[in-house]
Formats: sequence, C-alpha cells, structure tokens
Amino acid sequence: MSYIIITKKFWHKLNFKKLDKRFVVQNALNLRVIKKINPKIIFFIHWSKIIPDTIYKKHLCIQFHTSELPKFRGGSPIQNQIINNIKNTKITAFKINSIIDGGEICLKKNIELSGSAQKIYIDIEKKVIQMIHQIVKKKKLKFTKQYGKSSYYKRRKPEDSKMNLDKHKSINDLYNLIRCTDADNYPKAYLSFKNFMVELFDAKLKSKNLYAKIKISKKR
Repeated sequence: MSYIIITKKFWHKLNFKKLDKRFVVQNALNLRVIKKINPKIIFFIHWSKIIPDTIYKKHLCIQFHTSELPKFRGGSPIQNQIINNIKNTKITAFKINSIIDGGEICLKKNIELSGSAQKIYIDIEKKVIQMIHQIVKKKKLKFTKQYGKSSYYKRRKPEDSKMNLDKHKSINDLYNLIRCTDADNYPKAYLSFKNFMVELFDAKLKSKNLYAKIKISKKR
C-alpha cells in the first residue's frame, strides 16, 4: 500500500526522514507517477495550485490548510492570520473537492503562529508529517462537514509587503508585517525611498521597541 506526498517546497528535509518506503514525496503533481503508483491517499502540503477533478475524484486527496476551517479559506492563510493578530490556530486536514478549502475534515491539530514565517513553516511541516502518520494508521477515516461562519482571503501580493504607516499604526502591526513575510523566497516587508529599496527581516520585540535587520538596494 503506497502513499504520495506532494509539497511545493521542502522547508526542512529532516522532517521527511521519518517517512518509510510506503511514501513517495514529490514537489510537483506528476500524473504519470500517480497512475503508476495508484496510491491509497495523496497528501498535499503547502500546496496552492488547483488540483484537477480527474485526480481527486479517482483518488482520496487530503490537503493541509493552516487555519481552523472554514475560517481563513483561500490564499496566504498564515500571513493573513498574523496580520489579524491571531497567535494560535489549527492545521486542518480535509478531503479535497470542488470548493476551495471546503472539503470534509478528518483531523485538526493546534499550531502557534509565533516567530518568523520561516520558523512557522518548518513547525507546520513537522506537525503535518506527524498528522500523516496518524491518518494512515487509522483503519477507517471519518470525515465531518465544515461548520460555522466561513471567511475567505485572497493570496497576498508583493505590494502587500510594503510598510504603510497609515495602515500599520502600532509597533505590533509593523512587527507582524515583518515576521509574516520573513521566509525564503517570500517578498520581504519593505520601505521605498526614491531610488532605494529597504527590506526588513529578523524582527524582534524588546521593551516595547522593534528591532530588525535591513537590506538596502537600488531599485531596478
């Protein structure tokens, strides 16, 4: 019995060392491999692309979304929750269907949204692997419909990382903006001055003051 795990990025490869030979890990949706393996379950981690119905109607597909669904459906759930000053949330494992982040739920786990986005992504990845092990051990999976008031957020754009002192009015607002964008290959929080771009990262709060590293570069 085999399983496929599809993730667009490996945040910490040691997280995957605990997987045995039953699991095939890929960073792309490879239809040829899926057909060859014919997995019992396909798991999606940190995945933001549309999954074709030809896949989830033929195979059980379980996706992990970092929010307590049905809240914060849609794009950039971690960043959108941090910006909304949410400190604790859930990782929700749900069955993929035609509704974005709207499928039936089989498992939820707590996760803290503390520290940089990089740290949070690594923590999520570690906990998701634990959840996958828990799911495959079950003889029969039980899925329940989502309930409660839903909310939907769009994926954040690079320009959303710009610091705006009219919008970000407190030290905590600025801190949340910097840390929620502080991950590899993610548009860092920035300020723009004439011909220069100032990026901010590695933020710390000390004695009600905000400290951060900066990178200054010329605009292209």
